[in-house]
Amino acid sequence: MEKVENQASRVGKWVKESISARMLMIGVLILVLLIPLSYVKDLIRERKYRQKEVIGEINQKWGGEVLLYGPILKIPYKTYSVKKIYNPDTKSHQEETITHINYGYFFPKKLDIQTTVNPQQKKRGIYETAVYESEINLNGSFTKPDFSEVDIKEEDILWEKSRLIIETSNFKGVSSLVEINLHKNTYAFESKYDGKRRVSKGKVYEHSGNDYSYVGLHKLESKSIKKADLPVSSDVSFSLKMNVNGSKQIRFIPIGKETSVNIKSNWKTANFLGEYLPYNPDKIKDDGFDAKWKVLDINRPFPQQSFSGILNLKEYAFGVNFMIPVDQYQKSERTTKYGFLVIGLTFLVFFLIQTMSKILIHPFQYLMIGIALVMFYTLLISISEHSNFLNAYLIASTAVILLISLYSKSILKVLKFPLFIGTSLTILYTFIFVIIQLENYALLVGSVGLFVILASVMYTSRKIDWQNG
Repeated sequence: MEKVENQASRVGKWVKESISARMLMIGVLILVLLIPLSYVKDLIRERKYRQKEVIGEINQKWGGEVLLYGPILKIPYKTYSVKKIYNPDTKSHQEETITHINYGYFFPKKLDIQTTVNPQQKKRGIYETAVYESEINLNGSFTKPDFSEVDIKEEDILWEKSRLIIETSNFKGVSSLVEINLHKNTYAFESKYDGKRRVSKGKVYEHSGNDYSYVGLHKLESKSIKKADLPVSSDVSFSLKMNVNGSKQIRFIPIGKETSVNIKSNWKTANFLGEYLPYNPDKIKDDGFDAKWKVLDINRPFPQQSFSGILNLKEYAFGVNFMIPVDQYQKSERTTKYGFLVIGLTFLVFFLIQTMSKILIHPFQYLMIGIALVMFYTLLISISEHSNFLNAYLIASTAVILLISLYSKSILKVLKFPLFIGTSLTILYTFIFVIIQLENYALLVGSVGLFVILASVMYTSRKIDWQNG
């Protein structure tokens, strides 16, 4: 019995006095603290998903993204094929001519889009999003369709059955009748279900997984157009006005031989997106923005007509994004990636103080300090949902630094050590905050900072007698 007690006493003395034992203990504690840190990361992802879910519900009730594709002139034409039919009576083959109805789709010669967007914020609980009311005015002209590509004779063109087509991503948000003035008459549009899959560049279009490029389009189609209103002998002009409630963004596809787009709004955080950017340098103003685009047919990789269906051209759309920039979850997630570094460096500071001052720090006290460091991230997430990220970071870091500094005073007794720990934590949290604000220089600043930390640790630990550990 006495032998066992002596062995336990020697083990306890080794743990207290051995540098290696302390290092092993700290390593184990760091690995243990990675478990609650992983739960914090899951919490951030959960809150981020909940935010997207709430914003999606708001946008669904108000109206989704507005993507406008049109107007497109749809003209049917006849093609013929010869089929041989066997006649058993004459025991010979007879030829029968079969008529097929095909369609040509023709884009405008000129397309001018004038849009005024009035955004407003909608809030549910702690989450908010931007929705808008828009007035879209389309003007332009069609020129005589060119059927030479498919070698169609004039008498085989069914002008009297021609129609106009508009495709849009947002039926629900349309708040006015959709009518187009074409030449001398007005034609109303009606929704038309089209279950066919769009073909683009000879391939079936699939979900790309990119929110900016993938959006479903719904078809609006007019009644048959009178031949007198069609560009049979000369160009005909058109005008159309739409009032649409939408959210997220508004985009247009430049299908005109010459497309001009002007979007005005009092929204101050404009984010221009898509294949083309505004050309006017004064687009951003103090009271909003006034952006202008001009796209010629030579600027795009698709023709002015199609004889194989309506092409999927969504990837060439451009416009403005009105989403409220909410990045606290992204920044919180980036901050937690440095959790291992914060815990490890903080424990390293306590380890160096303990080793150099011969002050005993119990594993339980290390554990309490580690839990306080993990609590920083839960405070950061919860406060940032009700304030901006900067305020949340300042409050959470200040609270944790004060807590650890006061707790270390009761452990280390001497005032200079808690002051050193508080200063070290302040520098560390400031360093991490600077890194997560940077984008292009984050790796450079992070690498230099870690090099400086490593050099400081090497310099501080040079007087430690590792041979007796």
